[in-house]
Amino acid sequence: MVTQATTRLKTKYVDEVAPRLREKFDLRNVNQQPSLEKIIVNVGVGKVLENQKLKPDVRDTVISTLTTITGQKPVMILAKKSVANFKVREGAPSAFMVTIRRERMWGFLDRLINFATPRIKDFRGLSRKSFDKGGNYGMGLTEQAVWPEIDMGRVSFIHGMHINFVIANSDPAKSLFLLEELGMPFTNENSNR
Repeated sequence: MVTQATTRLKTKYVDEVAPRLREKFDLRNVNQQPSLEKIIVNVGVGKVLENQKLKPDVRDTVISTLTTITGQKPVMILAKKSVANFKVREGAPSAFMVTIRRERMWGFLDRLINFATPRIKDFRGLSRKSFDKGGNYGMGLTEQAVWPEIDMGRVSFIHGMHINFVIANSDPAKSLFLLEELGMPFTNENSNR
C-alpha cells in the first residue's frame, strides 16, 4: 500500500524538514534529530457497553472504520481493572487500537493533514498545547465522518478517535517545528485557543 503521497511526505521530511531541524536547533549529529516513530489511533468503546458486552454493530463499525483509515486491523483492549463509577468490569472491552509505522504511517499522516482536518466542522486549527514533556503530540477527532474513505450511509454508530504522534529524540518545541514543517494545521500563535 505504498502510494505517491506516502513517498512525497517522507521525502519532504528527509530532504527539507530534517536539515531545517538540525540547523534551527543546532543538532550536530543526525541521530539527535527528532523523527516521527509511530502513530497510534485509539477508539474508546467503554461507554457503549451493554451488560459488559460490546454490541456487535458497534464492534463491527469501529473495526471497519479503523481498518479503512489505517490499512490495519485494530486490536481490542480489555479493561485492566474494575471501576464502579464507570460501570466497567475487569476484562470488559474498553477500546480498539491501531499502531501505524513506516510507510503506512506517512500515508496516514498525509491523508490526515490534507483530507481529514480540512473537513472538521468549524475548524480553526489544532491546539499547540497538546504536547507532553517528551514531545509526543495528541489530538482528538469527534467523529469518523472527516475521513473521505468512510461511507456514513453504512455506519450504524458515530464515534470519535484519539490520535497520538510518537516522536523520538524530541521535546515540545522540536516536535511543534517538525509537525508544522510537515504541514500540520496548528492555530496561530496569537490565538487564545
